[in-house]
Amino acid sequence: MNAETIKSLVSIFLAAILTENYILNKFLGICPFLGVSKKLNTAVGMSVAVTAVMVISTAVTWPIYTYILTPAGLTYLQTIVFILIIAALVQLIEIILRKFIPSLYNALGIYLPLITTNCAVLGVTMLVIEKGAADPTFGYVQALVNAFGSGIGFLVAMVLFAGVRERLEFCDIPKSLRGLPITLVAASLVAVSFLGFSGLVDGLLGA
Repeated sequence: MNAETIKSLVSIFLAAILTENYILNKFLGICPFLGVSKKLNTAVGMSVAVTAVMVISTAVTWPIYTYILTPAGLTYLQTIVFILIIAALVQLIEIILRKFIPSLYNALGIYLPLITTNCAVLGVTMLVIEKGAADPTFGYVQALVNAFGSGIGFLVAMVLFAGVRERLEFCDIPKSLRGLPITLVAASLVAVSFLGFSGLVDGLLGA
């Protein structure tokens, strides 16, 4: 693997975390972002589960789309096929958590099975296909790096917002802003703060 390829992979990874964050930039996965970010431990647990599903689902859906659906002219079925694959992976993770980490399983509650229809997970699997179609150099390895970076970006956003929400618990918030309003205001400020990373990523890579 030459230096140019490594630089490209680093660029994809950093962009997926900072400048193309699926929650704060593309606004996908908002439901778990608002629902599971009240406590740091549940936010981390949810993020690890989502990252695992993102990487494994991308690893499975990319070759299925490339070597089965496309040659057979069945690309219009990609959404259904991808959701079925993600659903199977979520069921597997749910079984593992219920058996080995029951406390996290109970803490996540309804949000764990909702990973099946989490638009961030589905978005990763579908957008890497679009990137591959637009850029011939964007292959299987790049798709996996993008999926992993997207998962880490999900984790970063969840952890940061969980920290913000835990601090809000001890703040004297006006009655009219308590609850969902102040949560949405805080989420907006966190999203805006990530806009400053666009120049930083380009600078680090010498773009």
